[in-house]
Amino acid sequence: MRAVVQRVDRASVTVDGVIAGKIGRGLLVLLGVGENDTEEDISYLANKIAGLRIFPDEEGKMNLSAMDLNLEILVVSQFTLYGSVRKGFRPSFTEAASPEKGEDYYGKFSRELEKTGLTVQKGIFGAMMDVGLVNQGPVTILIDSEKTF
Repeated sequence: MRAVVQRVDRASVTVDGVIAGKIGRGLLVLLGVGENDTEEDISYLANKIAGLRIFPDEEGKMNLSAMDLNLEILVVSQFTLYGSVRKGFRPSFTEAASPEKGEDYYGKFSRELEKTGLTVQKGIFGAMMDVGLVNQGPVTILIDSEKTF
């Protein structure tokens, strides 16, 4: 699994002009599911993100997590995180999970995050979504459950 995690002041996802998910201060997580991902990847990534210390403490040092501050998380499915442009200019998505697996793991990942006690909002799997955000910092972290980066 791959995630782009952004520290935000606010974020929302809209589908057909209707807000599907909206948060205040917290994390926007763009989530990609790979064809070889397992349920262990779900747990690893959810725990890593919930505990990620990218919020400033009283001294301004990035030392606090979303769990420490009881913040919100907005999770948006994004299979294009598995797009490869190693050959040519058109992305290949052969490493992305099937839509069925992607939707299943997207739901399981969101529920795993909810187990931490955090409020989790979601987009709509497979929909054309408009994502809006105010990135605070800016702070953007890339996480891969295979630990390739």
